[in-house]
Amino acid sequence: MTVGVVEQALPVKVAILGTASSGKTTLAAALARDYGTVWVPEYLREFVDTEQRIPVAQDQIHIARTQLAREAIAAPLAHRYLFCDTTPLMTAVYSRHYFQGIDAELALLADRHQRDYAVTLVTAPDIPWEADGLQRESEQVSVTINAMLMEELKRRAIPYLLLTGTLAERLAQASRHLP
Repeated sequence: MTVGVVEQALPVKVAILGTASSGKTTLAAALARDYGTVWVPEYLREFVDTEQRIPVAQDQIHIARTQLAREAIAAPLAHRYLFCDTTPLMTAVYSRHYFQGIDAELALLADRHQRDYAVTLVTAPDIPWEADGLQRESEQVSVTINAMLMEELKRRAIPYLLLTGTLAERLAQASRHLP
């Protein structure tokens, strides 16, 4: 009798990108619930809560690396999909805005890992904007960041689905797009 090793298929990694207060976290949690899997929260939130400050330029690579490390930890627990509430690409976009550039190591991380996501969902900033303590910028900055994100996705030729409307509408749009 031969005992075989059963390998778990890698989950389909789904990137959820968007500006502050655009519903990324709510969407990631709802998709994970609906698909009976896990999701990776945005590490930036934890960083701000733990450090009690907004990040500086030197923190960006740590934030992006930690986000990826959390994805690696969650992947074996995922069932079919792993929903990721942000990626290093989003960290790079924020770095470009707040720090007038992207650290070379962060740029490399964003380049190397964005293709790891089989699907990219972008949450439109079309829901009521809400401030979120230290972490969140103004509504006007969110508009700027959204434009920068759209430019970056176009520049990198990353296909994405823009999710609009209520949570129920966004869930329906996402489910039609997931493989």
